[in-house]
Amino acid sequence: MLDLDTRIAILRLHDEGHGSKTIAKAMRVSRNAVKRVLRSGLPEVQGIQRTLPLEEHIERIRALYVLCGGNMIRVHEELASEGIDVGYSTLTRFCKQSGISKKARKRTGRYPFKPGEEMQHDTSPHLVKIGDRQHLLQCASLILCYSRMLYTQCFFRWSRFEARVFLSEGIQYLKGAAATGMIDNSSVIVHHGTGENAVMAPEMGAFSEHFGFIFKAHEKGDANRSAHVERSFHTIERNFYPGREFTSLEDLNTQLQAWCDTKNARWTRHLQHSPRELHVVEQPALKELPLYIPEIYTTHDRRVDTEGYVRVHTNRYSLPESMVGRRLVVHEHFAKIRVFDGHKLVTEHKKFRYGGRHRSTHPDHKYKRRRRPEPKSPQEQTLTAASPVLGLLVVALRKRHGGRALRSVRQLHRLYQDYPTEVLVAAVRTALEYGLLDVSRIETIVLQRIAGDFFRLPIHKEVSVERRSKPTDKEPKATDDSEDPREDS
Repeated sequence: MLDLDTRIAILRLHDEGHGSKTIAKAMRVSRNAVKRVLRSGLPEVQGIQRTLPLEEHIERIRALYVLCGGNMIRVHEELASEGIDVGYSTLTRFCKQSGISKKARKRTGRYPFKPGEEMQHDTSPHLVKIGDRQHLLQCASLILCYSRMLYTQCFFRWSRFEARVFLSEGIQYLKGAAATGMIDNSSVIVHHGTGENAVMAPEMGAFSEHFGFIFKAHEKGDANRSAHVERSFHTIERNFYPGREFTSLEDLNTQLQAWCDTKNARWTRHLQHSPRELHVVEQPALKELPLYIPEIYTTHDRRVDTEGYVRVHTNRYSLPESMVGRRLVVHEHFAKIRVFDGHKLVTEHKKFRYGGRHRSTHPDHKYKRRRRPEPKSPQEQTLTAASPVLGLLVVALRKRHGGRALRSVRQLHRLYQDYPTEVLVAAVRTALEYGLLDVSRIETIVLQRIAGDFFRLPIHKEVSVERRSKPTDKEPKATDDSEDPREDS
């Protein structure tokens, strides 16, 4: 097959009057090839005209393609039911060549941006290892289109609440918002419609109004319209996750923010500056941050269950026992849970991760088991009625020994019956001063105090005289008939 330049040269030499043999020798091609070119008289190579298979059924195939919603398997089944026997690969190739199933691709184009004109936001699912487990995280990114300043964080789930939390932190990190926030057509921010007809959710519209910018959704299928933020996900997956270890989601986000700081300060060949340097130029054109930025939260109406807990997602948080059965308002913040009774704050808990089955119990909300007081024994009643001091000792014995205190109480009652009450009360008062609860030792104190009044004990002086008057070996021992010399004296 001769190329275009060779065919043009053959035609030019023929016009100059050279014969086919001379042309073939000069161009170093065969004479038959020269003759074929001269017969065609065209410099372009004529392609082979082939008839497409299923050409006679093209209208029916086009109708079935619309009827089956673009499902080629169903189109193939319907053709087979109508007696048109054709291979599936042949059918798909014919549809592509005929333009039935293949859509024409459009140019992407370039989008130049002025300082503060636009910022782009999007999310992407990433499979990341945290600790010993793999987690499917939602990575959210926000980038300024002029300076390429990037802010990104990861979340276990992605809803309008997390979107408002992320955008609030991201706009504060970028020190202002651009005039337009380009997003995709996700239902997290868009309430209904697509592209220019997209209507934002009420809470997202109020959020953008507070920061002074507007959301704008690109046309469906035009993902290149947000190419800056899409490219950041590729960079995160290739340059951030590999070689790093994460103990928790908080640790991952801390490292991710440090990585953003490093990347924003790095010089890039495409920009010929670092994003941080261009941000200095872009910042005056950004929307000024509001004087007051409220903390993002969402509300839930909950009833306190019979155990004294309210459920937020899959986790439970305790409340005082007096709130059982009440309907309260729960404020779900990003890192905490606050429960209100009207305008009054009832309690506050640290928020657990979404998807867990945890229970948070405040120390003041723990269930205190109510024990039925044990009935007082007759001995205890008698001692308590006899003297308050004896009653204090009984209480102390109950506190020390619990259910086994009845033995000591009975022993104390026996002392009450055997000894004078005044002496026993004085001994018990002394014992309580020193923390003495042994009833046997209290009895010893009582005996020491009443020894001379109720018992005849030997006098120590008489005992010593008897010991001195003992006969010794030098003195003659008295016999039965002799008289005791001590009697004469």
